[in-house]
Amino acid sequence: MQNAIKTFKIISVLEALSFLVLLGIAMPLKYLMDMPEMVRLVGMAHGVLFMLYIAMAVYISTLLKWNAKTLFIVIICSVLPFGPFYADKKYLP
Repeated sequence: MQNAIKTFKIISVLEALSFLVLLGIAMPLKYLMDMPEMVRLVGMAHGVLFMLYIAMAVYISTLLKWNAKTLFIVIICSVLPFGPFYADKKYLP
């Protein structure tokens, strides 16, 4: 169980960082410097990490016996900048 939680924490941090890079670096480069390839690269990595985050959140919810509300909050945190950091601090041991 500890390995699964540790893996989820790593995925959570990587997903949050990829989202911040996408919003803070890749999107401005696309629209201000006409460099859309950055959005493609970072966006693909973020998409994969997002799917892993959701899958791991569902798996961890069964291990930690979260109720539906907690799982919903953790999933909503994945679409908010800095949200996964909050979920990590609040809901993971």
